[in-house]
Amino acid sequence: MQKAWFYEEYGPKEVLKFGDFPLPTPQHNELLVQVRAAALNPIDVKRRQRPIFPSDFPVVPGCDMAGVVIGKGGSVTEFVAGDEVYGNIQDFNAKGRLEQLGTLAEFVTVEDRLVARKPKNLSFEEAASLPLAVQTAIEGFKTAHFKEGQSIFVVGGAGGVGTLVVQLAKQLYKASYVVSTTSTPKVDFVKQLGADKVFDYTKIKYEDIEEKYDFLYDTIGDCKNSVVVAKDNGAIVDITWPPSHFRAVYSSLTVSGDSLEKLNPYLESGKLKAVIDPTGPYKFDEVIEAFRYLETGRARGKVVISIPLSVDLPLPVPSVCNNNDKIRNGF
Repeated sequence: MQKAWFYEEYGPKEVLKFGDFPLPTPQHNELLVQVRAAALNPIDVKRRQRPIFPSDFPVVPGCDMAGVVIGKGGSVTEFVAGDEVYGNIQDFNAKGRLEQLGTLAEFVTVEDRLVARKPKNLSFEEAASLPLAVQTAIEGFKTAHFKEGQSIFVVGGAGGVGTLVVQLAKQLYKASYVVSTTSTPKVDFVKQLGADKVFDYTKIKYEDIEEKYDFLYDTIGDCKNSVVVAKDNGAIVDITWPPSHFRAVYSSLTVSGDSLEKLNPYLESGKLKAVIDPTGPYKFDEVIEAFRYLETGRARGKVVISIPLSVDLPLPVPSVCNNNDKIRNGF
């Protein structure tokens, strides 16, 4: 058995319980990872509140993780025990149900194609903060067919996705002009991420902004208002569903380890930085408090959970499981 957070009914954060959970066994294409850190995302809140994805109870929440490989299935060749990896274990585009066993657990199984080697200069907490948010950020640029030299307006530049959009616009996509919105206490912070100009949304309205931009990237779902800053032929991407304006295109994400591997040089050089909210990292027994803070909408960067090393790992770990999905997920 292992320790994990889980819920057995939909509802507020108080439905979460902490206790024993079966230890998973990797199938032929999977890794067994000892989780060292996990990150919370809005999708974890939505999935807990209502049945937006088919799930069998109990459900362990969490998509993002960083940890150490301790076992693997027979067809895995790219990773070995002892490798430090990170990734988003939930492939939202795959057929079937999402994993019951999310990343708020001491151990998880994950398809090898979904993870990458952790950049050596990042802590487990920093690495865990990245996967879902950075994959979402990248997908938005692809959806917009963004071209080097274009200008971009980022709504919500201090959030989990927004902090990465601002950095990627400068470092990877070579935007000519990066502008963002945030609240008063975070203006200087967003400028430090690389924004050329930052508007304090508590002091200025979208319609008062005279400049128009090639790409409007809305990370908070405010397109019905922010659309006025886009050029007439400008691309508009919204990462919330459904978009609040007819011109906006919804951007989902492609989950893959390859996308993370391509970013590793930028992370290792320091051109791209992981941003953890200064209230964290939270301890493993503070998950409900971490969700409470995430749900205020005031997080700066990502809300991250540190998970301590377990002393009760039963070794050796089986290398492959031939049983059904319920066993793979711990039931």
